[in-house]
Amino acid sequence: MYRHSLLFLALTAVPAAAQPQPAEPTKLTLDRIFASDDFAGDPVPAVKWLDGGAYTTLRPSKAHKNASDLVRFDPAGKSEVLVAAEKLVPPNAKEPIAIHGYELSKDLDLVLIYTDSVKVWRQNTRGDYWTFRRSTGALTKLGGDAKPSTLMFAKLSPDGTRVGYVHDNNLFVEPTAGGAAVKLTADGSEQVINGTFDWVYEEEFFCRDGWRWSPDGKSIAYWQLDTRGVKTFTLIDNTSASYPVLKTFAYPKTGERNSACRVGVIPAAGGPTTWAEVPGDTRTDFYIPRMEWAGNSNELVIQRVNRLQNAVDVVLVDAATGKARTVLTERDGAWVDVHDDAGEWVENGSAFTWVSERDGWRHLYLASRDGKSVRRVTTGAFDVIRVVYINKKSGHVYYLASPENPTQHYLYRVALDGTGAPERLTPADQSGWHEYDVSPDGAHAVHSYSSFGQPPRVELVTLPDHKVVRTLATNDKLRAAVAKLAQTPVEFFRADAGNGVALDGWMMKPPNFDPAKKYPLVFHVYGEPAGQSVVDRWGGKQYLWHLMLAQQGYAVACVDNRGTPCPRGRDWRRAAYRKVGTLASADQAAAARDLLKQRPYLDAARVGVWGWSGGGSMTLNLLFRHPDLYRTGMSVAPVPDMRLYDTIYQERYMGLPQDNAEDYKQGSPITHAAGLKGNLLLVHGTGDDNCHYQGVEKLADRLVELNKPFALMAYPNRSHSINEGKNTSRHLYALLTRYLNDNLPTGPKP
Repeated sequence: MYRHSLLFLALTAVPAAAQPQPAEPTKLTLDRIFASDDFAGDPVPAVKWLDGGAYTTLRPSKAHKNASDLVRFDPAGKSEVLVAAEKLVPPNAKEPIAIHGYELSKDLDLVLIYTDSVKVWRQNTRGDYWTFRRSTGALTKLGGDAKPSTLMFAKLSPDGTRVGYVHDNNLFVEPTAGGAAVKLTADGSEQVINGTFDWVYEEEFFCRDGWRWSPDGKSIAYWQLDTRGVKTFTLIDNTSASYPVLKTFAYPKTGERNSACRVGVIPAAGGPTTWAEVPGDTRTDFYIPRMEWAGNSNELVIQRVNRLQNAVDVVLVDAATGKARTVLTERDGAWVDVHDDAGEWVENGSAFTWVSERDGWRHLYLASRDGKSVRRVTTGAFDVIRVVYINKKSGHVYYLASPENPTQHYLYRVALDGTGAPERLTPADQSGWHEYDVSPDGAHAVHSYSSFGQPPRVELVTLPDHKVVRTLATNDKLRAAVAKLAQTPVEFFRADAGNGVALDGWMMKPPNFDPAKKYPLVFHVYGEPAGQSVVDRWGGKQYLWHLMLAQQGYAVACVDNRGTPCPRGRDWRRAAYRKVGTLASADQAAAARDLLKQRPYLDAARVGVWGWSGGGSMTLNLLFRHPDLYRTGMSVAPVPDMRLYDTIYQERYMGLPQDNAEDYKQGSPITHAAGLKGNLLLVHGTGDDNCHYQGVEKLADRLVELNKPFALMAYPNRSHSINEGKNTSRHLYALLTRYLNDNLPTGPKP
């Protein structure tokens, strides 16, 4: 989900005779941030765990540019090249294939290599696949005469003798020893999708890889989506050819029909599909966002979510017959989140993990396979942010939480039987944001940690003692470059939103801050249920741009309103139900007024706001609803009318527009456009498949009708991220900077 005249908004040309000046190490510029390597971080090796704490990763080849060696490391750091890049040169080629992903057989002899990948909506999920056998040196391309870069989600069978993949929306299985592929499904088309997903499932449920080998390798379970009957949306590309190029795809807007979705099991050797007998109509009544094998090769476990997304049924399906039985039901008065933390089988397969907010906090539970019991593992007035690892041998669950500070992440563990107090494993002297990738045996983890304004450090640690084995990425050069910058330490604060509600926030003040002076205040906002913004972690280029604004004399602040997914309990998060846009903008405005009241150095006559996606929508709501507070706003890729957004996201938080039309209307910025008094810049990519340019055109049409001045910058054929093409990010942030400078100037109070 959704993150002057144009002549004067264009970039100023640099005279041809101008010579680049050496960068001032204390000062940030747009070129330093977006067009240089001044703040490039260390490459972080992508680790794939093996047994016993060993792992593999890719290392740049010394012999071939743009190629990599596949290397194995033991826990002590001793390395061994498993596959040298020069072994991966195809026939009639001069250079090795580039490894974009890989999978190893259990005996490490066979390597499945993903290469020549291309983007499908958000990620590079389509490409070519090759197998390389280390014992023979044989390099073989999969897919026969398939067109280049058209295979998806290839995976080795459990015994390594076959590879399954998706091609042209059909499933195939191909022997790794050579031979013809078996085509398992034959009904795949542009509208019937086997083994992967349509746009809305991918975007909102994060579903991409849509098939699974059974543990014994004899069967394959897969999703099938049928988009016939779903209304389509068309993107217009005016820049690639003399005539417009049209890209049309199924996109169900709020209240409209969804794809038909079902799950089936098919023999890996070929044969008919046995479809799961899950009741209801997925086009109008429910979704199937999660499916896995249920710890064996006989049953599937499916999560069935109703259209309103306030009820989830966990269903076990007999793989041979398709018969289904519900073993757990989760209900909420607002919505139920779909978790990936659910479905880990424990206690010899007699129970599975489940995450629930039924007691007001997000906690881990164990549910019995027979559906008779659900018992809580974690307890207390805090949220389990994410389950990281379950150590079945020691009987512990490792999870991320931050009971004292919702802007941070730390690693804890507790006994799976629920006894004893939680134990914090992250060292007490490392405040900030921590992430962990734990090895299969639970003895090691790749640990990454950072804090606000401090780049991440990545290291290999042992668990549970958290001792550092070695450092994988220090970012010392980046850290030193950031340390040289003129800056004032960030301040984390809580703002009073009224009625006892305190909102978390951060503020960056100008270097050489003087409380006796007046500073313009710029808010960065998001505020939707899809993301938390006030976090104590490294913020990359956006952090550097905010620091650049602070160096120019702005105070830059960010606040998380109620409804954002902060670890502050169920009631905090569900407060936004049917109030998206309404409650959030009220909270944001209340926080802004509290800051202005408590801090006389903030100039109430110079308050600005900017945001992207849902933050772009928030920017519009704040400008339109509170015009006497916010004087300048920059809205990037917004959704001005939430009725134009997709079913899964918008209905989750707002209900159906057929039942809730007034709340949709009141939450949408376009409804309140008449309130605009200040300066508004709209920015959007015309190729945005997510938050469509259509919405901004409708808003522009309304503002013209109201005779409201505004500026609009359309980035041709750019997507929601507006980063495609040479110089796009540099151009965009120059536009934002200049608009802010022109309309919310720093310096003495006007």
